[in-house]
Amino acid sequence: MTPTRSSYDVVIVGGGHNGLVAAAYLARAGQSVLVLERQPHTGGAAVSERVFAGVDARLSRYSYLVSLLPRSIVLDLGLRFETRRRAVSSYTPVGEEGLLVSSQRARTAASFARLTGSDREFGAWQRFYASTNQLARRVFPTLTRPLPSKEALRHIVDDAPTWEALFERPLGETIESTFDDDTVRGVVLTDALIGTFTHAHDPSLRQNRCLLYHVIGGGTGDWDVPIGGMGALTDALAEAARSAGAEIVTGCAVTSIETDGSTAEVVYPDGRIGARHVLANVAPYTLAGLLGAPLPPKPEGAQLKMNMLLRRLPRLRDAEADPREAFAGTFHIGESYAQLDRAYGEAAIGRIPSAPPAEIYCHTLTDPTILGPELAAQGAHTLTLFGLHARGKLFAADHAAAKDEIVRATLAQLDSVLAEPIADCLATDENGAPCLEAKTPIELEREVGLPGGHIFHRDLAFPYLPEDADPADPAARWGVATGHRNVFLCGAGAIRGGGVSGIPGHNAAMAVLDAGQAG
Repeated sequence: MTPTRSSYDVVIVGGGHNGLVAAAYLARAGQSVLVLERQPHTGGAAVSERVFAGVDARLSRYSYLVSLLPRSIVLDLGLRFETRRRAVSSYTPVGEEGLLVSSQRARTAASFARLTGSDREFGAWQRFYASTNQLARRVFPTLTRPLPSKEALRHIVDDAPTWEALFERPLGETIESTFDDDTVRGVVLTDALIGTFTHAHDPSLRQNRCLLYHVIGGGTGDWDVPIGGMGALTDALAEAARSAGAEIVTGCAVTSIETDGSTAEVVYPDGRIGARHVLANVAPYTLAGLLGAPLPPKPEGAQLKMNMLLRRLPRLRDAEADPREAFAGTFHIGESYAQLDRAYGEAAIGRIPSAPPAEIYCHTLTDPTILGPELAAQGAHTLTLFGLHARGKLFAADHAAAKDEIVRATLAQLDSVLAEPIADCLATDENGAPCLEAKTPIELEREVGLPGGHIFHRDLAFPYLPEDADPADPAARWGVATGHRNVFLCGAGAIRGGGVSGIPGHNAAMAVLDAGQAG
């Protein structure tokens, strides 16, 4: 398929979920829209695929949970897409015991008391997350509106201690003054480290920004399971965009973008397309290369992604824990506060962490529809593992050796909390190979175009207007500015980007429409 016109109102570079959101909104507003995607399919990192040869299981191969997607986008675009809440928030094994955090308050309180020997930590836990839940209810609605100033957002939060703790001081200070238990401290800190190579006391507050987006998602902070897998979302978005009149061309890699600020041309191997606006659903680093601008420092991802298919769930060393509960939420391994700090320190000096921290969840305990009928009847399950502090530089010298080392160390860490080796539970594909794949930051860059493997395209930003931004400029006002009047970010690298949210796509579309009215 080739574009049907020589120019469009808007050309969107990249057919990931944010680009599709922007395309659907703009086409519904009467704009002529073209989406160009280099891969043979839409979806970017939010796809479902049959990962293992001859095995009928459609795994969310890269991104896998949904929190930040506003319900308003689903309703506005008429998407046939649903998520399901997990009854268990997390389970953290500690020796022969474990900490279970679930929707049942009494069970959670009892689990805290069993692990810590008192009620104090549970009380602190409740107070901390009551404050973040209040923050979520107040801040989340602002993410699909023009950026507030810092002072305006502080007024919206209307909670001085919480503002100070999350927006002004290194998160480690708050965690250490609020909690005593090493395991509890680690469970809180993990949400500040997802896809972000940093530590609890980083003065740049990268950890605070990462935690903020994890606790405000959906106005609740809950991370939900996409029914049918992540590909169900992007398939619905592609259908919404096409139904609204947008054109989508796959297998078309953009090679450059030329602009004079009023009009632009998008160049690809077979030609060039004119546009009034270009929306870049690529990382800022990638966009700089397409524009022929000096490249900024390359971002660095810091995660290991592993997908597994099991014949059955493994038994746990904690005899009182039901694997069907423990793996239904976020299953933490090697993520105590001290373990996280130790792994960061090792990775910071260029060593593979000796005990890599990671978290795991089982999609099929909440949504078995991603399995074929035969697999489901056999009791098969998927496991998704996300490893922390697996920074890209660790794999630069000898990728194969470093990958093998971190995979073996991560599986050993998992085995340390199980009553049987995970290898004994893995299913095999049609060639007899274990159903396990792993992706490093280097592979994420190669396969889905994430520079340095950074899942957020670059470090996250606080969701307020930068001090040097012009609130009269539509692109700046919506957090999608690039320095070019008619080229906007619409991917995770925008302010209020990151995660599977559709928010940058929505905001880029609103900026285009605002710019049209202003013009």
